Amino acid sequence: MSPRRPRNIRVYEFLSGLFVMTLIVSNIASTKIIALGPLVMDAGTILFPLAYIIGDIVTEVYGYRKMRSLLYVGIVTLLVTMGALWLVQVLPAASDWANQPAYDTILGVVWRIVLASIAALFIGEILNAYVMGTMKIRTGGRGLWQRMISSSAVGSFVDTVVFSVIAFAGTMSWSALRQLILTVFLIKIATEIIVSPLTMRLIDRVKRHENLDTYEQPANYLVN
Repeated sequence: MSPRRPRNIRVYEFLSGLFVMTLIVSNIASTKIIALGPLVMDAGTILFPLAYIIGDIVTEVYGYRKMRSLLYVGIVTLLVTMGALWLVQVLPAASDWANQPAYDTILGVVWRIVLASIAALFIGEILNAYVMGTMKIRTGGRGLWQRMISSSAVGSFVDTVVFSVIAFAGTMSWSALRQLILTVFLIKIATEIIVSPLTMRLIDRVKRHENLDTYEQPANYLVN
């Protein structure tokens, strides 16, 4: 009989799958530009805050190193997905298949956007986990709401700036780019605040289910 797997692996695996799914779907959804009243944004903005919510849960319960490992897995998976979509895009279509233009529009890979997404994701999520982990040490685990919102505000702002500048600099005016950055950032942080009571309840339940509450100083694990 094989040894029983630890309970925390199952929960962590579920969160990992949800995190990777969020990255892939939000990147594909970003091909559609939507308008909600006066707000114009890519559709991926609706789902992407979930990545930061999962990041908060993983960092708070499992620690900075687990979140950093999950981030590496997410980036590699995203690269593989985009590479596969690009390969399908450039392969010759069958003579009786007339949907190549539609594929190019919806699933066609623009490597500038992919680079922007990966750079923004890496820097933003690392900062989010670093700030949250550092604040947890300094506060002795108190003030969860403040730690979540503070870390997400830092991570989301840097993420939004990095992505927008790499993806759109030179394609629109700087005033329009600043407006885009502000709009997307406010949507992301508003979403975090709105769902924060649910996030806190989930963190509490996962901690009790796992009997785990990790304290790690991120500065000790920046290079290993």
